[in-house]
Amino acid sequence: QVQLVESGGGLVQAGGSLRLSCSASGRTFSSYAMGWFRQAPGKEREFVAAISRSGRSTDYADSVKGRFTISRDNAKNTVYLQMNSLKPEDTAIYYCAAGTYAGITRTDFGSWGQGTQVTVSS
Repeated sequence: QVQLVESGGGLVQAGGSLRLSCSASGRTFSSYAMGWFRQAPGKEREFVAAISRSGRSTDYADSVKGRFTISRDNAKNTVYLQMNSLKPEDTAIYYCAAGTYAGITRTDFGSWGQGTQVTVSS
């Protein structure tokens, strides 16, 4: 399995931006599709974005479409989530995940990071 470590979370005002990073261990990063999920207090973990192994295909939740961008650098074993025009409802713990398929459900991904907190103040 691949080991994942997220970074880049923090506190930001509404309308601001953050870029999350997820670094993966191992030499097989390019063989994994990658995803970002988030979980707000008292809510289920939900899909945010996913990217295929090559990076050519991406998918987004409707709630973040047009504001968030997922990308990856296979040479650096890293996947990114650029978050712009942040809203208070984006406040959550954000998790990076790796799987064999760039799906939109938790079961599509078998490896998970520990998460990074994103807080958006109004």
